[in-house]
Amino acid sequence: MAVSIQVVAVITFYMVAALVMVFVNKVVLRTAPNLPTILCAFQSIATVLLLSITSLFTSQVQLPTLDYTTARRLAPLMLIDASGFLFNTLCLRDVEAAYYNIARGLVLPLTILVVSMHSFTRPSLSVVGCACIVTGGFLVGVSFEKGLPSQAVPGPLALFYGFLSSLSIAMHAVLIKSSLPHVNGSATKLSYWSNLGTAVLLSFTALINGEVLSFLQMTQDSNWDWTTFAWGNIVTGVFGFLISIAGILSVKITSPITHMFSSASRTVLQMALGVKIFGDILTTRRIMSASMILLGTLLYTYVKANEPKPQVGEVMAIPKVKDVESQAAPREKI
Repeated sequence: MAVSIQVVAVITFYMVAALVMVFVNKVVLRTAPNLPTILCAFQSIATVLLLSITSLFTSQVQLPTLDYTTARRLAPLMLIDASGFLFNTLCLRDVEAAYYNIARGLVLPLTILVVSMHSFTRPSLSVVGCACIVTGGFLVGVSFEKGLPSQAVPGPLALFYGFLSSLSIAMHAVLIKSSLPHVNGSATKLSYWSNLGTAVLLSFTALINGEVLSFLQMTQDSNWDWTTFAWGNIVTGVFGFLISIAGILSVKITSPITHMFSSASRTVLQMALGVKIFGDILTTRRIMSASMILLGTLLYTYVKANEPKPQVGEVMAIPKVKDVESQAAPREKI
């Protein structure tokens, strides 16, 4: 019974943190749609600070020793991490919250493709079939629908951001395996490096693309709702840290199938809350799209859970969905 309560607590914690991140970020992006890079940088800085503070009170959170050699080895991961986080944010800014998971619906197929290419292995027909169902769901969701108001129609650029976000998560799933040995297999140390690298890269990007100047100008505008932006950054900064911890706990405590059913439930809740909070539009086609994506993902989880265990020394060609999501956890802040 104690284990059941623990699993439920972790799943609830993870779902609440993820939903808060999406909806608070959406509110903040509505008040400052021209500051997505600064928003990402602030959240990464907050996570770095909170990890540093937490390490003072518990030995479970260990900070890495910062050195050039490790930074150079982790540079590809940090670059993909920062890019994926920014593409996530840009996609969320430009689509409705209820449509967000559809716009990023290619995570699973792209992860299967990237991992297969990287490991020079061929996925089974069952795995390919699951990926085809997910891809079909994505195509249904992005197909043109008549009668929708213009603000509910995702533009090509928004969908491109969703594709790049999905591709970044897929590449992250590959890079994570080669990166963990550089931090002695510590998830918290890798999270610290990732967020620190993201904070530096995106802060520099915000300076180059003029967002810092825009931010300073907006602070002088009495009509700008800076309190929503400030509090939103505080809330998302804290929950960005919490979701990193929740992702690690979820991997340790839940099974792949339990994890995926919780993710499916979160998707349904996110769509319902998007309609309730923001007045997002759900059509029959969008519901069908989300259902196909969830069905393909759940079937994939079932297929992987029932595959024969690899022999010692044998490389697992495609990671379980739980592994894919947990590996992407640092950038699943939104």
